[in-house]
Amino acid sequence: MLLVVDIGNTNIVLGIYREKELLCHWRISTDRQRTSDEYGMLIYNLFQHGKMDMKQITSVIISSVVPPLIVPFQRMCSRYFGGEPLVVGPGIKTGIRIHYENPREVGADRIVNAIGAYEKYGGPLVIVDFGTATTFCAIAQNGDYLGGAIAPGIGISTEALFQRAAKLPRIELVMPKSVICRNTVSSMQAGIILGFVGQVDEIVRRMKAELETEAKVIATGGLANLIAQQSRTIDIVEPFITLEGLRIIHERNR
Repeated sequence: MLLVVDIGNTNIVLGIYREKELLCHWRISTDRQRTSDEYGMLIYNLFQHGKMDMKQITSVIISSVVPPLIVPFQRMCSRYFGGEPLVVGPGIKTGIRIHYENPREVGADRIVNAIGAYEKYGGPLVIVDFGTATTFCAIAQNGDYLGGAIAPGIGISTEALFQRAAKLPRIELVMPKSVICRNTVSSMQAGIILGFVGQVDEIVRRMKAELETEAKVIATGGLANLIAQQSRTIDIVEPFITLEGLRIIHERNR
């Protein structure tokens, strides 16, 4: 079986595959201070809870946008899974061409998303990933990675609002019944959610215009469902497209 690990700035998402079937998946917080043994024991407990046997894992693949955590995870894999993981980066076979001035600048998560989405839906595509940052990626008809846009994520944007405005409370991100709101909490909810919906729809609209063709729009990430419910441009929500992309890359490099 294959363990796939996507290390993001806010969360780490893990999944176990038996061939093409996703058996289990978990989401844990990213902590740069944890040691390899701390992550090993945390993952051990997740396996125990999921009634999975760590000894059945024959391979591990990792993508990370947090460079300081790569070495601890490599050490963890060596000790708890008995082998070195495959780390997505330069030299890895991805099967796609990257049209970036410096391809090394493209985050591993964006490449993995592109591979997973293109394998399932073909092209052209626009992929919107709601993570710590909100990323927009354009994929050509032939699967080439054309580039994209990066915006502040919902989480860090709302946190900045709470910290800078003394009278504004932390709120639950749910859509109120109307946009003309009569209390502070609802007003913040409407402004934050619909503000990001407007951002997504406008960037996607402009990307489609530059692609000069109708592209399918795939959303992923923690808040994808919330924004997709209000968006006019998002076609499909795929919560595990990153894990699928990691599985595909592992197959191409096996």
